[in-house]
Amino acid sequence: MEKEMENGTTVLEGEESIGTVKIADDVVALIAALAATEVKGVSSLAGNLTNELMSKVGAKNLTKGVKVEVQEGNVTVDLALTMEYGFHIPETCQKVQSKVKAAVENMTGLTCSDVNIRIAGVNMKKDE
Repeated sequence: MEKEMENGTTVLEGEESIGTVKIADDVVALIAALAATEVKGVSSLAGNLTNELMSKVGAKNLTKGVKVEVQEGNVTVDLALTMEYGFHIPETCQKVQSKVKAAVENMTGLTCSDVNIRIAGVNMKKDE
């Protein structure tokens, strides 16, 4: 049903198709990034802007810290995250993995086989 085409693009083909659907790898990375930053305890992606600032400057810088590899309909996502201080890292990462996997699969129809997370830092936000 899916096949790799061109650089960084996946083509989805159904049995009864009136055309083709192409999904750029950057779109899959953006979906993964948005899903990851929605989890409580995730400050941002490493080398990235926080979720509040993203809407002001656009999504162009959002995918820094995300690497997506699509092969034969399987997606592998590598995320570098900055966590908020005080959150349980294994539990938070498990939530991120579940949310990213569900978002990628639901929105693209591709199978997300791996969501690998690297904790790149901890945000030591001070209470105001």
